[in-house]
Amino acid sequence: MHEAVNSSGETRICVIGAGPCGLTALKNLLQVGCRNVVCYDESSGIGGNWAYTDDPHRASVYECSHIISSRRMSSFADFPMPEEYPDFPSHRQLLAYFTEYARAFQLEPHIHLGSHVEQCTLGGDGRWAVRVITNGETRVELFDSLLVCSGHHREALVPEYPGMFTGKIVHSSAYKRPEPFRDQRVLVVGAGNSAADIAVDVAHIASRAALSMREGTYFIPKLMSGKPMDVLYDFWHGKIPKPLLQSALKLWLRLVIGKWEEYGLQTPTKAPLAKHPTLNSSVLDALRDGRLVARRGIERYDGNIVHFADGAQEEFDVIIMGTGFRTSFPFLSERIAGWDMAKTPPLYLKMMHPTIPSLFFIGLFQPIGCIWQLADYQARLAALQISGRVRRPSDIDTRIRREVAHAHSRSDTSPRHAIEVDYHAFRREMMGALAQAKRNAT
Repeated sequence: MHEAVNSSGETRICVIGAGPCGLTALKNLLQVGCRNVVCYDESSGIGGNWAYTDDPHRASVYECSHIISSRRMSSFADFPMPEEYPDFPSHRQLLAYFTEYARAFQLEPHIHLGSHVEQCTLGGDGRWAVRVITNGETRVELFDSLLVCSGHHREALVPEYPGMFTGKIVHSSAYKRPEPFRDQRVLVVGAGNSAADIAVDVAHIASRAALSMREGTYFIPKLMSGKPMDVLYDFWHGKIPKPLLQSALKLWLRLVIGKWEEYGLQTPTKAPLAKHPTLNSSVLDALRDGRLVARRGIERYDGNIVHFADGAQEEFDVIIMGTGFRTSFPFLSERIAGWDMAKTPPLYLKMMHPTIPSLFFIGLFQPIGCIWQLADYQARLAALQISGRVRRPSDIDTRIRREVAHAHSRSDTSPRHAIEVDYHAFRREMMGALAQAKRNAT
């Protein structure tokens, strides 16, 4: 094992992850004059989960993936997507976009691919000892600041139920394309965007496909009157009260879609957008034409028979769990990041650690909208602090307590939604924090 010591006297910064959040972190650091910046990523290319791979042991988007937020609402403010891109670009187009972003801002020389960060230890001198494995060789590099941009889609969350299922259970992170499930009886569990996409995708070739959901969910079409739904919502947000906007959306869905029961679905009990919606224009068609069947939540297993909460039961060969992820940072100690992941993380603006000024988390939140636009604000604020242009808030403990209490106005406070934020509320807060930081600049 080799140890590299930072003896130049220049601030040395480590960025973990070369997905969109890591790329914008790197860009913002370079823009404020930080030059000694290193970005590590264990993959063979940039893009994070948007870099598709057939390897079922490596998380990535699936073959049919398209972004659910629109091109306009998913572009970095200083680097718009090409006009020839469709409203909802494919994963290949997004990867090409991120690649051009890295080239445009000259990020590539700072990115070390195929480098697995095994451990980050904070020393008594305030510097970070980062243990990195590249091509089987382990070395330790020293840094003054650490930006964690590795995302929250790392550790698959697979729920357990009474009994034993004798078929095959896989997590959605291992799903790549439908061919392995041809002519099989497939149950997809979950009501999120991945579960809906996979259910529709696999229904084309499975002998039987079903989608299990514990509660009523709003399946919202991506387009409304020919316009992307998020563009329309962004236009009207702030112009009319949110409850009225939610009521209008609920009425529109009733007029366009009809009753949820007609699709075999449960009626949602909460207002639209009270939690992260499922944007999918195909799942309702699949339910109505019989390619897909809706089921209630799982109650128990009995061999290859799945029993559901409404008393129904059915045999399946495979269960695909679209049940999300558990936020984890295996390279950080419990002392540093050992908070209860079922609760809102005790971080100011979802990024600043309460006791370690040199540690930042970029993109550790889930908005109803595109994540990397907001991560760009976080990265800018982190870069300004690291460069010494702005000071870290002196009352950060008070700010964290206040933030945890209201959690950026998210409506659903269940553990499953612990890192969820209201897109517009969080954007306002980030923009306000940046404006205040610039006013108080050193």
